[in-house]
Amino acid sequence: MDRRAFVETCAIGAAPLAAAWAGGAWAANSRPRSYGRVLLTDDTGQPLKAGKLKAQVNYVFHYPFEATPVFLLDLGKPTSPTLLQTRDKTPYQWPGGVGPRRSIVAFSAICAHKLVYPTKELSFISFRRGAAVNPQTPSQGNDLIHCCADHSQYDPAKGAQVLAGPAEQPLCAVLLEHDPRADTLTATGTLGGELFDDFFKKYEMKLSLEAGPGARNPVAGKTAVIELTRYCRNPVRC
Repeated sequence: MDRRAFVETCAIGAAPLAAAWAGGAWAANSRPRSYGRVLLTDDTGQPLKAGKLKAQVNYVFHYPFEATPVFLLDLGKPTSPTLLQTRDKTPYQWPGGVGPRRSIVAFSAICAHKLVYPTKELSFISFRRGAAVNPQTPSQGNDLIHCCADHSQYDPAKGAQVLAGPAEQPLCAVLLEHDPRADTLTATGTLGGELFDDFFKKYEMKLSLEAGPGARNPVAGKTAVIELTRYCRNPVRC
């Protein structure tokens, strides 16, 4: 990233971050957590170009652990910083998307209610372009992440804020950096309510079969991005 781009990026994020500090909203345990820098690649191992992402298409990669899936989305519209809170009422400021239009976002694909997640066989949770159609939980808006297990709905344009359903907190955000010169994306850490310990405890046996003994190993160096429809054989609609 050149000096001018770096300064512009800092300027965009400075105002909301300063406001959060001034208001006493940024608690120590709600700061970003670093898991190492991991380059996003395509399925051939080449650096993924942000400009090649299809707008409003669900992509999946794994971070910060080998068995923890993440949704990657180019929402096709700018996003802004949003003040959110975890289920224990700890506030945090989601910084918004990255890329030329600040439209590229990433969130843990583990539902914040019953830890439902996309597997290679089945996925009850995914991004839905347009309105989610479900008689039990009418859609609270368009272009949301919807979990069919208990119909929690999250708004990815507002830090995966919960709009409906029993989920008690937003999806954990995965922080990205965009290099405008190379048009590459790098995952750098997480922000918000993590559920990784609960996830590994609940699915220990299943994950050992899916990912082998390295399920909880940190992802190192790079991680492949793939469309959900190619990653999962049966993305469930509801």
